[in-house]
Amino acid sequence: MRIRALVLAASGAVALSTLAVPAAQAATAGPAVTFSNLKVNSGRNIVVGTTSAVTVSATYTVTKPANLSASSFQTGPALYRGATLGMNSDDLIISDDPGTCTASSSTVLKCSAKIQFRPKGTDEDGDLISSQAGTWKLGALAVNADDGITWQGGLGSTHLQRRATLTTDASPEPVKKGKTITVTGKLARANWDTNKYAGYSTQPVKLQFRKKGSSTYTTLKTIKTSSTGTLKTTTTATVDGYYRYSFAGTTTTSSVSAAGDFVDVQ
Repeated sequence: MRIRALVLAASGAVALSTLAVPAAQAATAGPAVTFSNLKVNSGRNIVVGTTSAVTVSATYTVTKPANLSASSFQTGPALYRGATLGMNSDDLIISDDPGTCTASSSTVLKCSAKIQFRPKGTDEDGDLISSQAGTWKLGALAVNADDGITWQGGLGSTHLQRRATLTTDASPEPVKKGKTITVTGKLARANWDTNKYAGYSTQPVKLQFRKKGSSTYTTLKTIKTSSTGTLKTTTTATVDGYYRYSFAGTTTTSSVSAAGDFVDVQ
């Protein structure tokens, strides 16, 4: 049985992928199965940059009647937004290929699958747009040979995030003790519509310092990025060490810390 998947974009466009569901709801009943223990990307946020597809793993359990053959249906995880999971979900992302399942009993299957996330324009299947970053609900589906579909939502949630980048430059270096150090930088994040990074405006970012010989950064102050994502602030030179900016992230954008910039205090 060849199964097809529909990925519904927020714009209303429909892109075909390799797994999963027929093009329209069929009249026949779906497999009499239920899903549990769904975990996508080991419970971590899903972070996608500008130009490369990101593949994450999912694991889940399928419970079925003992007399229902595991070979008579295929399953896969799904991410969705909206009140319910189904073809009419506001947004729907389904695994590219059917899950691989192993029977642990006559009624229980342990399954795993891969899900790909592709920014718009990266390839013929790329359809992820920036407005889709944020919280997604988790669910799963099963499809039988008669194109009957079983949907099950409410299996958790995850954050689908735009990858962030952050820079730090502290100057002058070297500097005399007690003098002013100026620390500049920029916070940017992936734009899935343009496949480029763009400044992330008005976001709180911490300026942190790590003394030479220490492994721990401490926060000196918190400032906000400009309208173009740039950062600039000053601090007083005390001892040799590393300065960096650190961003905690949001539901739509990943956390990131810049590499430390060493300043020699004389």
